[in-house]
Amino acid sequence: MTQTSVAASSGGPAAAWRDAFVAVLAAFAAMAAVAAAGLAFAGAGDLPGGAFPHVVAAVVVLATGGSVEVSGGAGLLGGAEAVLAVLPLSVSLAGALTAGCLFLRPLRHRAVAGPRELLGRAAPLVVLWLLALTGAGLLARRTFGVATGDSPIGVIGELLDSAPTVGFRADLPATLFFGLLWILGLLAIALLVSRRAPLPAGLVRFHTAVRPAAFATALLLLVCVAVGAVIGLVVALTQGHAARTLAVLLLGLPNLAWIALTLGFGGAWDGRAEGPFALPMPRVLDEVMRDSDTSPVDVAALAERDPRAWWLVVAAAVLLFGTGVVAAVRSPAHVRPWQHALHLGAALALATLVVCLLAGVRARFALSLLGIGAVDGLGGEIVLDPVLWRTVGLGLLWGAVAGFLGALPVRRLRRRGATDADAPRRH
Repeated sequence: MTQTSVAASSGGPAAAWRDAFVAVLAAFAAMAAVAAAGLAFAGAGDLPGGAFPHVVAAVVVLATGGSVEVSGGAGLLGGAEAVLAVLPLSVSLAGALTAGCLFLRPLRHRAVAGPRELLGRAAPLVVLWLLALTGAGLLARRTFGVATGDSPIGVIGELLDSAPTVGFRADLPATLFFGLLWILGLLAIALLVSRRAPLPAGLVRFHTAVRPAAFATALLLLVCVAVGAVIGLVVALTQGHAARTLAVLLLGLPNLAWIALTLGFGGAWDGRAEGPFALPMPRVLDEVMRDSDTSPVDVAALAERDPRAWWLVVAAAVLLFGTGVVAAVRSPAHVRPWQHALHLGAALALATLVVCLLAGVRARFALSLLGIGAVDGLGGEIVLDPVLWRTVGLGLLWGAVAGFLGALPVRRLRRRGATDADAPRRH
């Protein structure tokens, strides 16, 4: 493709910068709106000193792969240690869907595009994305006092003007580095899953092997989120605690929905929760994580407290079979069932690996008194890490099984359709 044809098809550099600006602005607006709503339902709207916008900015930074450092102190009383490593995937998903769709929109309806054209579309978006992330990172910094109530520590702290505090600030270099990886990964995934997006001519031959399985796997993850949203809304309307449930939906729904999918096909997570602090999560998961005798967390451990957890296995089986069917329908007729199994197994294993890397939780806060150790009642820890090889291995296995089984009915229907079409010619 010549430079003239590239300019004509894409609208030129001005159009690329305009489209990138719209995509970045819309994505950050969507993430900020979801983060603000989720934090408001979680009670962060009552934070003092106009801190709410800073917290929203910190959540957006975390959602885009950035890094937020947490620090603490207690004046003359001692020190505080705080660690927070959790990705609010509801916010991430809002930004990813918005940016991905707007990036692909000008490129649709063509099978082939030159590398220069794709780079000319991606580069402005990446540059503007990093600029917006820099602004969010500069805003994401604040310090808060930690309420201690009427405890002796609280009384002493008030007398000595040494109330414990926790502050946060974005680590700007790390935020920009991981934010760059985040946006590049998003653009690559967008090109992989979209059937209408063009590819360079040298990569078109990989279309059959990659795109149907990638699309079906991405659709599986989105369907899991949609099902989780419906269940969450029903719970919010019928079970009480609507604000807490909505906070979960708006901040961490994909975290829970995708973990539930991995549990449904046999995966496991190492979980631990201690202390009075808690992150928004379903009650049964919190209870299992607080029981040190049930580790790792798997569907059997959940079912001991709530037998309805076995429905995760049924839901995973149905969704995986549907994923296999979708991948087969979008593949050419000449692809054989064992090839479907190979493609979908690899796609689901990679998706499971990404879920394991993104959906984990690690949060800790501890207050030491006069340097003699942590104070009971003022510290807490929440950890949820994947049992990686078990979970990813089962993702590979069940993806292969789903790919093979899903291809069989599609193959039979295509053969029947071909036979019916040839039948008039035989007479």
